[in-house]
Amino acid sequence: MQREDFIFTIGYQGNTALVDSQAKKRYSRLSATELAKQGLFKAAFSSAVFDQNVAEMEEILKLYNSSSERKYSSVEDLKRLFGVYPLMDPDTKVKML
Repeated sequence: MQREDFIFTIGYQGNTALVDSQAKKRYSRLSATELAKQGLFKAAFSSAVFDQNVAEMEEILKLYNSSSERKYSSVEDLKRLFGVYPLMDPDTKVKML
């Protein structure tokens, strides 16, 4: 699975990732921080998780907390909130929606 597919995955059906093709086309060139500044926090966090970039995950946590009434204390909280975890199966198929 490519990085952009992971970032814009909206769910899974078995071992097939369901990808938002419109969001992918429109926002795939943005960095994780740029996505967060656009309000696309799940996509931003997915980008940081895919890259295993802890510093970006922390930055997204700060940006999220500054723009939301609900505050989270850790990156693990955001993982649960967005349901984003590192990809375990390298053979995951992709279906564009």
